[in-house]
Formats: sequence, structure tokens, C-alpha cells
Amino acid sequence: MEQSTTLDIEALKMTQEQYMLASQSLHLQPPGCGAGGVHPVGLYGWRKRCFYFFLLLLLVIMIVNLALTVWIIKVMNFTVDGMGTLRLNEEGIRLEGISEFLLPLYMKEIRSRGDSPLVLRSEKNVTVNARNSQGQLTGQLTVGLESVEAHCQKLEIHSKEGRLLFSASEEEVSIKTQKLTVTGSEGAVFSHSVETPLILASGASEDLKLESPTRTLTMEAPRGVELSSTRGGLKASGRKDLHFESTEGEILLDASTIRLGSLPLGMYSASKVQASHRQTVFEVCVCPSGKLYLSPAESRSTCQDVSNICLWS
Repeated sequence: MEQSTTLDIEALKMTQEQYMLASQSLHLQPPGCGAGGVHPVGLYGWRKRCFYFFLLLLLVIMIVNLALTVWIIKVMNFTVDGMGTLRLNEEGIRLEGISEFLLPLYMKEIRSRGDSPLVLRSEKNVTVNARNSQGQLTGQLTVGLESVEAHCQKLEIHSKEGRLLFSASEEEVSIKTQKLTVTGSEGAVFSHSVETPLILASGASEDLKLESPTRTLTMEAPRGVELSSTRGGLKASGRKDLHFESTEGEILLDASTIRLGSLPLGMYSASKVQASHRQTVFEVCVCPSGKLYLSPAESRSTCQDVSNICLWS
């Protein structure tokens, strides 16, 4: 009897303990959870290891990225004023050293430092273009491997002081220097007329030669043409005719001795050869056509309009 009572008491205690545990579990269960029981929250196992691995990899990438950024800044020499050899200032952009441009460069002005020249280099050619406000090409300068070409309405070259030295346009080419020197062995060749106030030899010991091998050499001036040689002789020769003409003035031959060689002898005598041997003095006669000839000098003039020289001239 006592044993059954003891078993009932123990069963009652176990029932009470189960009821208390069930009540505690009901109170500890978070809101919103179903009746399925408590689920643990967190990363466990291989998920936890992968998470820490990705955190470590992200940290390594950030460190490498920061190191590369610092290295690029160091190598490219980034500063507040610019980068590398490029500097930005109030006047514009300044490049130091050699710079390479792969695309067209648009600038208002390009200049070098005061102590160094400006050098433009290219494997093919260097082309400088000028355009108007509408974008149309108005001028072009091309420096190539074999030639230098300029396309413009007028080309001008000025001195350091701003004085015009050379200008070329479609109408004329003008050289306004004090002296133009041609040092070629063949001299200067002109296909058409040349206008100049003075022609001099290149040096004091050099000869000046004006020659037209196949055509006519003509020298004209509104106030006269002067041919002079201060130190040597002056020679004018032609294959056919040599003309000295003055339309309004005179032709002046001013010298201590004037020689006219190979003038023909005009006379009627049949023994012209014998008379020329006996005659030592002659006078210079002029035909109406202007031809000169010699006539034996006597007490009176022997020049005749009907001389055989004048008749055949």
C-alpha cells in the first residue's frame, strides 16, 4: 500500500515538472514562431568559413587597389597643378619635354620657352591648318619628307623688326631685301621679265654676265639704262644685231678712247685695196640708215650718201 502511494506521488511530481517545463517553453518562445520548435540563428560550419574567406579576399583587394593608386600617382607625378610634364597655369597649358598627340590638337597659340626652340616632329609630315568661323580651310602649311607646301592667298616673310622681306601671291612675287644673292653655278634663270633697280656681281673679283642664249636680251628703263664697270671692262656682244636706242635723248659713250673695230671701207675706186694701203687716216661716216663705215680722210669730207656701203645696207 505504501509502495503504490509512493509511486503516485512520484508520478504527480513528474507531471508537475513536465507542466512547468512546458509552461517555461511557451513563455520563452519568441513571437511569430510556430509550434514547430526553436531554430538556432547564426553562421555555422562551411558557411562561416566562406564568409570569413570573402572578407579576407575583399580586404586584400582593397589593399592592392590602394597600393596601385598610390603607385600611379607616384609614377604619373600627379600634383595640384597637373600631371607629369603637363602643368596648368593662368596662361594655359605648359608641357615640358617630349609630348605625343594621337589626335588633332586645337590651340590658339603654341610657343616654346625663351631658352629653347620649338620642335615639331612627325614620321610622315607636319600639317598646320587655319580655318575661319564657319570651319572652312583658309590656309595650310605642310612640311613633308621631300617638300614644304603652303596653300594660302598670300605668303609673307618678315624680319625680326617686322619689315617685309618676301611676299608671294597669285598676282606677283616681291622680294624687298637690300641684296639678293644667287650662288648657283648656272646663275638665275628667268622665263619672263625681271624688274630691279640694280644688278651687281656677287663679289669684287667676279664678273657679271647677262645672257640670253636663244632669245633676245632687252633692257629698258623710263629714265635710262646705265652700264658701268668700275674696275674692269664692259663688253656687249650679240650673234646678230646689237641695238642702242634712245627715243627722246642721246646715247653717250664717255671714255678716253673709243674704238670701233671692223668697220667697212666705203669708196668708189676700183683699186680699193691699194688705196687702203696708202691711206692711213680715215673718217667715220654714217649712212641714212645709221650704219657706220670708213672713208679716206682728205681736206674735205669724203662721206657720200651714195656710197656702196649705204646702198647695200
